[in-house]
Amino acid sequence: MQPKYAQAQELSREVIGAGVEVHRILGPGLLESIYEKCLRRELELRGFSVERQQEVEINYKGEVFVEELRFDLLVEGCLMVEVKAVQEVHPISKAQLLSYMKLLDIPIGLIMNFHEIRLVDGVSRMILRGVDESGAKDQ
Repeated sequence: MQPKYAQAQELSREVIGAGVEVHRILGPGLLESIYEKCLRRELELRGFSVERQQEVEINYKGEVFVEELRFDLLVEGCLMVEVKAVQEVHPISKAQLLSYMKLLDIPIGLIMNFHEIRLVDGVSRMILRGVDESGAKDQ
């Protein structure tokens, strides 16, 4: 099992709860950037460390370079969160999240779509292939 998996598993409940609080206060229909900033603040108020964007070393067939990944939130270094405010989350958004998770070795990611009437209807949970005990596949 990936060392960060258990922590990320437990943390995902807390992050969803923080998202529900933000959604309860603001409601749907705002810009994605507003939800992202408010969710980051809510998580910080709850005592969690939150990062935005990070440089990552890419090694592609022997060429090594550093590039900045523009992800939304990385909570406690083990759970990645992508914030959306769209009518429909497209499959490419999930694929992008999985790519970021793979590059940073993050076991669990959440896509939170604040455009929904009930936020929980807009939450997608992604698990990096092979990180849990059961060998769960990407969801």
